[in-house]
Amino acid sequence: MWLTTADGSKALSRQTDITFSQARSKKRTPAAVVIDPGKHYQEIVGFGAALTDASAILIHNLPASQRDALLKELFGRENGGLGFSFTRLTIGASDFSTRHYSFDDQPKGAKDPTLKDFSIEPNRAEVLPVLKQALAINPDLKVMASPWSAPGWMKSSDSLIQGSLLSEAYPAFADYFRRYIDAYSAEGVAIYALTIQNEPHFEPTDYPGMRVNPQSRATFIGAHLGPLLARTHPDVRILDWDHNWDEPQSPLTVLADPTAARFVAGVAWHCYNGNTPAQGVVHDAHPDKETWFTECSGGDWVDAKDALVTSAGTLVETMRYWSKGALLWNLALDEKHGPHLGGCDNCRGVVTIDSATGAVTRTVDYYALGHLSRFVPPGAVRIEAGPGPKDTNTVAFRNKDGSIVVLAVNRGKGARTVSIREGRRGFSYDLPPGGVATFVWH
Repeated sequence: MWLTTADGSKALSRQTDITFSQARSKKRTPAAVVIDPGKHYQEIVGFGAALTDASAILIHNLPASQRDALLKELFGRENGGLGFSFTRLTIGASDFSTRHYSFDDQPKGAKDPTLKDFSIEPNRAEVLPVLKQALAINPDLKVMASPWSAPGWMKSSDSLIQGSLLSEAYPAFADYFRRYIDAYSAEGVAIYALTIQNEPHFEPTDYPGMRVNPQSRATFIGAHLGPLLARTHPDVRILDWDHNWDEPQSPLTVLADPTAARFVAGVAWHCYNGNTPAQGVVHDAHPDKETWFTECSGGDWVDAKDALVTSAGTLVETMRYWSKGALLWNLALDEKHGPHLGGCDNCRGVVTIDSATGAVTRTVDYYALGHLSRFVPPGAVRIEAGPGPKDTNTVAFRNKDGSIVVLAVNRGKGARTVSIREGRRGFSYDLPPGGVATFVWH
């Protein structure tokens, strides 16, 4: 087993092995986490965080040897690496960029319907080099991408800030995605999945954003982007929503459109409002569609003593509600929660890189992700696991090699005895308050 404690005294630390004992009874007590490897659910693609502009700048600016070591630690599996196998890019700027831009900006009042000025040049200095190095370390890394805004000339605001997508711009915006996929493919980067808009029900006032209601998303996907990608890039998944748990009716509206639903592979979720059972509501209505967890950030709004279990507990619950992959927000931020331009000024990265010294600090999110990513590689499947005792979160997986992995999180104020049973054998462990443990056996 491996343990991380709330006080940081143990951080993904290997503990003394635990011995199975024969269970005297087949009675399933309410507090027992009963594992059933024969009952399985979704296949896992992976875990990771977004390679935002801010993250890429900070990592790229490290001395070469330090950058190499950090990327191997994050994306590799040797020597205790976390083995991240899933990441997210921003198509143009987000709030974690040093300037606001799209890949086809025009002067006010000008338009470029043929996209003659399209270019991914803003990504060449930092994002692409860091991404390519991560792919060299882990060639199976899956890359998804999301725009924070269409180019301003495609919008009602004629600006990257606020506004909605104009219906007459649907063909050009669809081609914008195609060109993005083509440009990244030419750089040796395959795009695995797309969402058409980050947080489509939110129009921030100080960084790029765009409102796209469910009827507009359905029309855009069904009549434009879906058919175009089916012809040119049939392997690229289109995921709807990419927003919070509190409005499951929005993706349900898109999936109720039979034309759009043909092209939607799944639904992407964020953690900032609502609760994880919303994922189950949409999954139950459309069990043929995939579930993905594509953004959640830690930050100063959570008390430090609760930060670890908040992050780990969220990851556990999103997996219990069908997520094939789980992403946290920024892979790296500096000591001032940036660089950023607008938006969140107290977000936390998976690692913190000191902008002056280059010193790397591993945050609670690093350890929360590591308790899954290090032990649950792509191709694992989630299996049945009882809910466990009060104030705990648990989830279980079976890996391709036959090993069983259980993650347990103690959200309580006191120690909790976690009893785990598989068949007639089992074991118990006293998990400290605010602690996170991963158990692995064959």
